[in-house]
Amino acid sequence: MRKLFGAIIIPPSVRNEIKDSVSLAALNQAIGANWLTVQAAQDALAVQLLKEELDAGESEAIILAKELLADLVLIDERAATRKARSLGLRVIGTLGVLLMGKQTGHITAVKPLLDHLLTFGFRMSTDLYEQVLKDANESV
Repeated sequence: MRKLFGAIIIPPSVRNEIKDSVSLAALNQAIGANWLTVQAAQDALAVQLLKEELDAGESEAIILAKELLADLVLIDERAATRKARSLGLRVIGTLGVLLMGKQTGHITAVKPLLDHLLTFGFRMSTDLYEQVLKDANESV
């Protein structure tokens, strides 16, 4: 992520979500290296209103991205993606990040990473799985 995007800013709820799937040491190392920053959105009311539709991490990420005039916001959930786009944000998902990593030479193969995501409960249809492999010029 750092090589693709440089600095990454996440809201506190997202930090709390990724603490469950990434080692705390790795998370703290990224934050300490200054390429990952945790920052709260300023407009708490907008976040609260968005939480009526979306979860906390997505709500905070969308409002923070708007406040920072972010180039891109990483969101996987369909309803949150629609909401972010309706607010004028450019959205990329995890699979898009993997494809970008392959296209830029930062990763050599997408398939093992897709398979790894699936083992940890990432949801994607068989058609999407096959399309991502096709887009990455990899075989099923």
